[in-house]
Amino acid sequence: MENYRDKVVVITGSAGGIGFALAQQFGADGAKVVLSDIDGERLHGAVEALREQGVQAGGFVCDVTRREDVEALAQHAIDGFGAVDVLVNNAGRGQAPAPLIDMDLDEFRRVLDVNLYGLLHGVQVFGRYFLQRGEPAAIYNLGSENSIYPCVPSYHAYVASKHAVLAITELLAEETPDFLEVALIMPGLVYSEMTRDVFRGMDTDAFARKVIEQLRAGEFYVVSHAYNRERLDERYRAIGAAYDKYAPRYAGDEEFDIRTLLARMS
Repeated sequence: MENYRDKVVVITGSAGGIGFALAQQFGADGAKVVLSDIDGERLHGAVEALREQGVQAGGFVCDVTRREDVEALAQHAIDGFGAVDVLVNNAGRGQAPAPLIDMDLDEFRRVLDVNLYGLLHGVQVFGRYFLQRGEPAAIYNLGSENSIYPCVPSYHAYVASKHAVLAITELLAEETPDFLEVALIMPGLVYSEMTRDVFRGMDTDAFARKVIEQLRAGEFYVVSHAYNRERLDERYRAIGAAYDKYAPRYAGDEEFDIRTLLARMS
């Protein structure tokens, strides 16, 4: 979207950190913002802070792992502002790094419940509303630098969830009509609740400004941390080298390419 003036933007996990910084940037662009978070006290403070900045804002306590909460969030936003134009699936959960062999799989599931299934609840609930409404809208999903390479050693659940967000968002963009914009936001190390006790990351507001600039330009891959290009290139060089050695290109090699075969069937 070229600008967000008078658009209604719903952001999950937005009582602080990246979510709140994005809310400020959308608000500065003239949007009406609905914050949601599992922490009601912090959420109230965040809404009041936005209002003090002159942003039309509301809040709703929401656990994204509960589909009924996400449905209630959508209805609350529609009732309060008349419509919703943008969903930012920002809510996320980290983990303590642990060797996969010994990792508590209940913790693995808890991470996926928020980072993957919570996001899917948002996509389905708001996506159906956007399609039925039939007006320009957007779904922005929070991936990570962990979407393109394993950033933190033994961070299995989180990395798996963010790789999944990459795939889901790419596929979602293919199957939605042009009026429904889809984008993948891939932060690197940003100063937030998830990282502040370990590293000092990129300033949260500076990151949010980078994001809004790219969203307004209609970019799909929304990036921020320059050195991630090294990690991305390293991964694809290694994959390419394996193909060059064991599965080199040949004339007619599209014979087993699924996309080519599907195109021929259509």
